[in-house]
Formats: sequence, structure tokens, C-alpha cells
Amino acid sequence: MSVMQSGLSTATQEFRRNREFYEDRVADLRARRVAAMVGGPPEVKDRLREVKQLLPRERVSALLDPGSPFLELCQLAGEGLYEGLPPGGGIITGVGIICGRPCMVIANDATVNGGAYNAITCKKHVRAQRFAWQHRLPCVTLVQSGDRASADQAGVFPDEGQFGSIFYNQMRMSREGIAQIASVHGPVAEAGAFVPALCDEVVIVRKQGALAVGDAATPNAGDAERQSSQSGATDNLAESDGHAIAILRDIVANLGDVPRQRWDVAAPREPLHDPREIYGIVSADPRVPTDNREIVLRLVDGSELHEFKPDYGDTLITGFGRIKGFEVGILCNKGVLFSESAMKATHFIDLCCKRGIPLLFMADVNGFMVGREAEEGGIAKHGAKMITAMTCANVPKYTLIIGGSYGAGYLAMCGRAFKPNALIMWPNGRAAIMGPEQAATTLAMVKDDQHERDGTSWTDEEREAYKAPVRKTFEDFANAYNFARNTWCDMVIDPVETREVMALLLDLAGRVAPVPTRFGVFRM
Repeated sequence: MSVMQSGLSTATQEFRRNREFYEDRVADLRARRVAAMVGGPPEVKDRLREVKQLLPRERVSALLDPGSPFLELCQLAGEGLYEGLPPGGGIITGVGIICGRPCMVIANDATVNGGAYNAITCKKHVRAQRFAWQHRLPCVTLVQSGDRASADQAGVFPDEGQFGSIFYNQMRMSREGIAQIASVHGPVAEAGAFVPALCDEVVIVRKQGALAVGDAATPNAGDAERQSSQSGATDNLAESDGHAIAILRDIVANLGDVPRQRWDVAAPREPLHDPREIYGIVSADPRVPTDNREIVLRLVDGSELHEFKPDYGDTLITGFGRIKGFEVGILCNKGVLFSESAMKATHFIDLCCKRGIPLLFMADVNGFMVGREAEEGGIAKHGAKMITAMTCANVPKYTLIIGGSYGAGYLAMCGRAFKPNALIMWPNGRAAIMGPEQAATTLAMVKDDQHERDGTSWTDEEREAYKAPVRKTFEDFANAYNFARNTWCDMVIDPVETREVMALLLDLAGRVAPVPTRFGVFRM
């Protein structure tokens, strides 16, 4: 492989300005994470401690092996969407190691609204299950939840992807031999009682846990015993939260052999240049392009990339590299997508599928090239080839939004609708139908046409006053945290965390059997 050469100077005023701006963004991300980890109000936590219960994150920590990473999904879900509720959706979801085995952990947070489900809770729970299903991870669910939030019926009850999908996913995974395990730490009523009841094995805590398909579940001296000795709805009776977690670990320890890693993973090597320099590379002004080649060489092992077609379709960087020893095929934007870059992407994706190499889409794109020349050159046809190849590719796919990702460019770079294994955003990441300035200008032009038809006019100041709120609306929508709060991305991460996060994700994907790729029709 070739070492990518850096032309970056860290001594420039622009680098310092970008770095300072990005450090503020990282500080903001950390503050949001802290708010999500706090959970519910102190008085609710005190009540749980008084009855000697572990708090939800304490349960998760006790469940995992010492030193295990915890790859948390949708940590900022629901941020600002529900008055009085902290980020997180009242549920904790993520992948950690239990008795040497990667597992999906799903823990109700009873400190937040009693653990009741709203629309975001459902979306987050279902997303965690689908991630587990895709990676064949056992699901270990720590249950302590109220009934579904009755005021949010439209968000929890009638549709696919809501509360009913939790049951569907449990049963389909169990049918495929993906273990479903639960512990009941508190009262669980009505439909929520089926979450543990549909599991392969269930633990319940004496005098804490209670199940009732009716409208109330009240822990008492005998309920947990009855569920274990009479109804058979649970399989193991625990004396405390800690005892329940010890039983869960024993269950996981007896799930059989841990799937082996099928890829040859090389010894990890650090990039030749510090990933923290990314802070100074990402442009603080979204109107000024970022040199994404400098970013790539700070993410791949040894800053080495075997570049594919470097002189053709050069608004898209494509090449083979390694991240923490795992081989990946990288597609990284360096401008708008032309016909040449779309055809190059199609060819490259095909190669990765034939070689069984995962794909990493690093998105920073305004879209496809438009205009008469582009249309006559077949941009729709060639863009369709890229979308076909990306959609049909059955190798693991990851989307990392490192800048703005707009319109059909967002879709072609493996947007959420195309089911990447994970969609990740940096704090500066943005995605929308179009960029804020483009949207404001487009709508202002519509207004221009209306004035022309009516024989009226407006001043430059009035035009700018009209554009300003449009620009803000699109900026607010495109923001990474808006995507995070709506669960449209799996996580927002600090750029320096990228290598570690990708290594964890790739390790999980490498323990799943490969699936052959069959492409749809390529329009010639």
C-alpha cells in the first residue's frame, strides 16, 4: 500500500481557528453525553437505593465483563423532544462483552417516567434489536418498565417499528437461534409483561419483580415465587439485583461457543499523523470545503491507502486500507458526484463485494452534479448504477457523516434508508434534502417569480430577511443532534473515537457468516 502524503500545516491561522471551533463542539458533545447518562431525578434514584436496588447503569456495568467496552446506541435519543425527560428515551441500549461473548444489552431506566415507553423508546428498543439481529448477538434485557405511555398511542401502538415490533423481533431472532434472555427487576404490566415472557430464559428478583398482563403489577412477597414455581413465566428466582445479574452471566456463559472472527486481522498500527489534527482540518465554515484526503490519512493504519482509480472521478476517493487491523474499502467524498465518480464507486463496490471487504462511506457531499451537460452525460443513469451497487452490496456497510450530506448524495453514500450496519455522525455532521443556503436561495427565487408575475418587487434587505428563517430551519433540521434525538443515526462521536468505534463494529460483523451479493440491473 502507498503511504498518503500530508500537505497540512498546523501553524496556520485557519488551522488554529478550525481547531478551537471544533474543540467547542467536542465539549458540547461531552456535556450532552453526561446529561444522557444522569438519567432521572435524584429523588427517584434515592427511592430505588432505599430498597437496595441497583440503578440501571449500575446493572449494566455489573453485567459486563471487567474492562469491557460498551458501544452505546442512540444515547441521545429523545433529547429535547419530551418536556421534563432527559436524553436517552428512558432506555439504555448497547453492545458489551458478557463472559467473553458480545451481547446486546437493553435496560429499562425506571428513573425516567417509570420506564414507560413513548415513541422514541420504541424506536430505540427496536433499533437495538435489529442491530443485534444483523450481528446475531444475544439480547439480554433488564426489565423494569411501566405500561406504554397512553398519551402517545400514535407513537407506540399502531405501526411497524413500534411496540409490537419488539415482540416480532424477539420471536424471529429466537427462531433463528439468537438467544433472548431477560431479568425482571421491578413491576412490568400489560403488554410489557410479554417482553420477558417471550424470552428463552427469564430471571425475576424476589420482592421486586412482578409480571401482570392486566393493568397493574405490584411487587409483593409471593409474586416472583408464583411466576417461577406456579405459572412458569420465569425460570430463575433471584434474591437481589446482584444475584439476578450473576444468574444472567451464568446463562450467557452456557450459550455455546463464541463465534470466531472470520477475517484475517492484521496487527493494528497508528496513523502517521495524529487523529486529533482532524479538529483543525474540518472547516469551521460549512461554505469552505474540507480537505478530506487529510482526514482519511489520519484514520487508516499507517496512513496507508491502496487507492483505486486515483486519477479518474477524483471527486470521490476510493481505496483499500485498514482500521485497527481490519481491512475496509473506503469511499470518501471530495466534491460533488459526477458521472465518472459514480461509475468509479460502482466498480469499487463490486470489487469489495467479490473480495468480501466491508465498505466505509465517508459522506461530505452536496449531491450529484446538475446542469445540461451533466444530464446529457448520463448523470441519472450513472448515479443509478452507484445506488444499485451500494444497495445490493451484502458486505457490512458503515456510513460516517464527516461534513454535509445532502439530497441524493446523502442517499447514494448509504443513507439510513439503505440499512448500513451503523450510521455515525461527527458533531459537525449535517444531512438534509438540501443545504441551508441552497434552500434559502431556491425559495427566494420562487418568491422572485411571484413578484415578477404580480408586477411587484422587494428590496435586498427584504429578500435577506425572508431567507434567514429558511436557512435556520434547514440548519436546525440537518444538525447531527437532530438526527441523534430522532434515532436517524446510531451515535454522534468525537472524530478521535472513530478508529476505536469502527474496530468494535468491524469485529462484530466479522463474526457473522458472509452473504453473497447479487446486483440488480445496471442501466447501461
